[in-house]
Amino acid sequence: MAKFEILNAGEQVAKHLREELARGVWTGVMPGEDRLMKRLGVGRATIKAALKQLEDEGLLVGRGVGHRRRIIPPKDGRRSALRIRLLLYEKIDRGLPDHVELLAKLQEAGFAASFAEKSLRDLGMKPERVGEFVVRNPADAWVVTAGSREVLEWFSLQSVPVIAMYGRFSGLPIAASAPRKIPAMLGGIRQFVALGHRRIVMLTREDRRKPMPGPAEQAFLDELALQGLPTGSYNLPDWEDSRAGFHKCLTSLYERTPPSALIIGDRLLYNPVQQFLAARGIRIPQQVSLFCLDPDPSFAWCEPMIAHIEWDHRKIVRRIVKWAENVSRGRNDRKHGLYEGKLVAGGTIGPLFP
Repeated sequence: MAKFEILNAGEQVAKHLREELARGVWTGVMPGEDRLMKRLGVGRATIKAALKQLEDEGLLVGRGVGHRRRIIPPKDGRRSALRIRLLLYEKIDRGLPDHVELLAKLQEAGFAASFAEKSLRDLGMKPERVGEFVVRNPADAWVVTAGSREVLEWFSLQSVPVIAMYGRFSGLPIAASAPRKIPAMLGGIRQFVALGHRRIVMLTREDRRKPMPGPAEQAFLDELALQGLPTGSYNLPDWEDSRAGFHKCLTSLYERTPPSALIIGDRLLYNPVQQFLAARGIRIPQQVSLFCLDPDPSFAWCEPMIAHIEWDHRKIVRRIVKWAENVSRGRNDRKHGLYEGKLVAGGTIGPLFP
């Protein structure tokens, strides 16, 4: 029969701290008792017992009252690599340039980085399922890409370090790295209006619309109102987040009041829109203008080039690598790195023809 190791509270905390020391979470000196109590949610007696055990093992050296304990480096100079999981929006995102580069840069920096086996879409973007997955797949830190508000709120309440790569992180106490797309998007909307467009529709995924419109979606509606255009469910239609639901939405739009301009909030949706229009002989931009809020490597190969927003994804990646380095040193990094997006007009935005 297998033997079970029964640990008291102090021994459990000592085991956890020992693992963090092995990963190099802290170097030089150990955090003080107050900080460890707050970080681990245990009492002072438990922290004292754990630290005493680590001193007895020769991992820490006490330096007297009022001084933090000195950390004794491992004799071979090596530490376990910080395990970082990348929880993507969809599995197919593994091939995108920003995600490929991020994984490579994290690994080059010495981290044990890998893509999570499942994506947020696989988990239904449901916090409870994400939580179960995180428990079953332990990691030292998480990168969550394009997370919904509910998912990122769940991560913000956990002790494991997390950084949002894109997604609805505004106002949450977590680190983030993302482009600032709204100014460029507003520039595109004003261009539509100046060219005579009045029937402007934004197509965006459910997690961007619910439980309430995200920052970009709300800015879109606000700008339409500012331009004197009516706003409502026509401009930001609701649809079931599936292939059938998306095509039902497109069919409904063109059966009622065909849009003269479409803003596509997700690079994945662009090709389905283009195929839908081509099947109905609707010409771009003569009969409808298109503008995607994401970049895609294929856009530069199109003739005319697709109007979109682009940004330097290398800055996004560098910020996340810096965050990982801070986490590995025990720093509580919750900064938001935001980087300017640029409108690339392309040839899919044109004047409204009667």
